Amino acid sequence: MRKAVDGKASAIMVLLCLIWGLQQVAIKAVAADIPPVLQVSVRSGVAAVLVLLFTRLFSRDQWLEGVAFRSGLVVGFLFATEFMLVAEGLRWTSASHMVVFMYTAPLFAAIGLHLRLPEERLNPRQWFGMALAFAGLLITFLLTPQAQNEAIPNQLLGDLLGLCGGFAWGMTTVAVRVSRLSEAPPTQTLFYQLFGGFIFLMPVAFFTNQITFNSTPLVWASLGFQTLVISCATYFTWIWLMRKYLTGRLGVLSFMTPLFGVLLGILLLDEPLEPTFLVGSALALSGLIIVNTSGKQK
Repeated sequence: MRKAVDGKASAIMVLLCLIWGLQQVAIKAVAADIPPVLQVSVRSGVAAVLVLLFTRLFSRDQWLEGVAFRSGLVVGFLFATEFMLVAEGLRWTSASHMVVFMYTAPLFAAIGLHLRLPEERLNPRQWFGMALAFAGLLITFLLTPQAQNEAIPNQLLGDLLGLCGGFAWGMTTVAVRVSRLSEAPPTQTLFYQLFGGFIFLMPVAFFTNQITFNSTPLVWASLGFQTLVISCATYFTWIWLMRKYLTGRLGVLSFMTPLFGVLLGILLLDEPLEPTFLVGSALALSGLIIVNTSGKQK
């Protein structure tokens, strides 16, 4: 039986959210030397192999049969789509913007699950949270002075791609919940996502001629961090937490990630601090927290 989130779990979640907040910063920091889409493809392929080895040699999880070319292919494609949109979006917008728009995923997941599963119906308080989140998104799109930021041209396009990436992430959650993968070990789902990220994004990198690779210490450090720390260590830790603690409470704590992402983008990449963007982000995240903390209708 899963237990309530304690101090140990909270401390681990703070560390995980800090690391996840660094993800967009790590991609953006070396984008001039290795295109983001190639970064995601390489890290996903290596991480997929490591997950497979971990499963076969250590965890010994019993994977479901007959789902690889159905549910597995779907979640792999959605994962690849999510990060293709993130990779392209980071060419036009800041890392701090990207992390906030990516974390609209629970909003889209909640709507998708509401439409597909009776037990996931949204109650009035959650619909209020939805409205608050959408109001925040409108503020970030319509009132943030995008045109005044000459350092990042076409920022609105990048923000839109980030929002679409959040939608793809949300649909991945829906695909897992409504398929047989909901009964599979988390490592199996993680493998399909990572493997899909590799097999779908590597051709995109080649066909769009985004295969530049300038070998620098920072590039290798970023790829190592994204592969070993983010795609492996943090995901395995997240899986361990979900098996031991109440998932809903952990999900609420995960909303620290965009806060860390904004702060790290400002501190490490010298990204601008836009008051209207912060207001809109605060409203959006508040709405998402309401959606994820309100009980479902019986």
